[in-house]
Amino acid sequence: MNTKLLFTALLLAYSLAACEKTEKTMDLMASGEQPDDAVAESATETAQPSRFDIYAEVRLAPDLSHLSDNQRQMIGILIDAGQITNEIFWQQVWGDKKDLLEGIDDPKARRFAFYNYGPWDRLAADQSFLESYGPRPPGARFYPEDMSKDEFEAWQQDGKDGLYSLVTRDTDGALQLVPYHEAFESRITELSALLIKASELAEDPEFAAYLKMRAEALKTGIYQPSDMAWMSMKNNPIEVVIGPIETYQDALYGYRAAFETFVLLKDLEWSERLARFTQYMPELQRGLPVEDAYKAEMPGSDADLNAYDLVYCAGDCNSGAKTIAINLPNDEEVQLAKGTRRLQLKNSMLAKFNQILMPISNLLIAGDQRQYITFDAFFSNTMFHEVAHGLGIKNTLDGSGTVRGALKEHASALEEGKADILGLYMVQRLREMGEITEGELMDNYVTFLAGIFRSVRFGASSAHGRANMIRFNYFSDAGAFSRDPDAGTYRVNVAEFEQAVKGLSNDLLVLQGDGDYDRVAAFVAEKGNVGAQLQSDLNRLDAISIPVDIVYQQGKEVLGLQ
Repeated sequence: MNTKLLFTALLLAYSLAACEKTEKTMDLMASGEQPDDAVAESATETAQPSRFDIYAEVRLAPDLSHLSDNQRQMIGILIDAGQITNEIFWQQVWGDKKDLLEGIDDPKARRFAFYNYGPWDRLAADQSFLESYGPRPPGARFYPEDMSKDEFEAWQQDGKDGLYSLVTRDTDGALQLVPYHEAFESRITELSALLIKASELAEDPEFAAYLKMRAEALKTGIYQPSDMAWMSMKNNPIEVVIGPIETYQDALYGYRAAFETFVLLKDLEWSERLARFTQYMPELQRGLPVEDAYKAEMPGSDADLNAYDLVYCAGDCNSGAKTIAINLPNDEEVQLAKGTRRLQLKNSMLAKFNQILMPISNLLIAGDQRQYITFDAFFSNTMFHEVAHGLGIKNTLDGSGTVRGALKEHASALEEGKADILGLYMVQRLREMGEITEGELMDNYVTFLAGIFRSVRFGASSAHGRANMIRFNYFSDAGAFSRDPDAGTYRVNVAEFEQAVKGLSNDLLVLQGDGDYDRVAAFVAEKGNVGAQLQSDLNRLDAISIPVDIVYQQGKEVLGLQ
């Protein structure tokens, strides 16, 4: 496979789809609604007005002309289902959306609240941008706001660390568990009915069966069978990821999953070509730079790698930093049995490369190393990040349970950091094996460094942002890059960079395998922050209005669907 030519063709094909940043209000947002942007005076905003313009708009309008009438109709139904998950997500992280938005006079502040699903800036450590609101509750609305950690930990209740329930108070004020399918019963009933309706239009039998199983899972709270079925799908051209998935929103414990929806259009040819890399997972696992005990688990053999265009997203995946690749399911038992599926979102990835990564590189990367910033390398670094989620260890060595359970609110940041660094390790090894021959390894290194500056801007409230803070500080201490104080630019120091990759890979895998919460908390506290020099350089990006991330113009109207 000539991946170089494929990546270049992809870049050319999608360049026209990447939208320039505009000042106009988005016509359609995740819920399909248009916020009221009537001009008004505002006495509520506390952030600088420029903060409200940190997002670049991207129009999600992939070509659907090759799909049948039934397939296009099914996409419309899946978008309707996504709008319901969007409403549930609002309830999980804020509450009544209407009351919040109608209480904000300034149109830019109102739009910013819509993007952030509340009055807290998700890309600035959840700081409130409206003076009438205090700090974001770390437990969002998954727990009573007046609940302390001591109260929760003293609570003798089976399943209190479950993914699919709220913790509330009963009429006597005692803690109680309420499953999602009871807490959001009417909305989930509608959501399940839409998935059944979509299944009747699905032309791929496995996809139709999956939609029915997912509809049942939403009503029962038992998701593993549908996750297993999702792992078996290989040829369906339309894809949906829907339900309570990620636990990033639970900053108190990292236990509870938030609702989201991705509607995706699969590139079958690209997916077939990329899938070959997953065959090397066992060999790459054995070669990890860590003691044998921390790599004893073998990744599942049914993993695959796919390329998609994003058609629509809602809920968790539409809040804060936008996803450009997906690695699911999160269930450790499914991962060990069957592996995971890695979904690369090509159109989102290209938009971020063009509108964010390249402008950052032109300011912060040394002039003689900018030649190594390529979309090929950005795509492959992102792709192997997702594959690398399958490497390492899922259960602690002491047999007490999963890494995710042991590390609680720090689990996501460590996992994202592990995937980033092991993704680069995979690129190194596959090049040594002769499986990647196009471009240069230096492309991956310098693009990786530029990517740290992009992702660290997501802030400490983002697992990806925190992971990049840790990596920047670790690499800085190791001399993996140096900064020219006169030019204000950074360059990769190859020998030190490669040693830092090995060292951080070892450290993160050991921290996960040992499951020592206190040691991980100390590590995150030490490394997971933005120092004065880095902050000064990030401020330079803001000063010339380089977007922090993207938001989508999306929905049935954008796609020309009824």
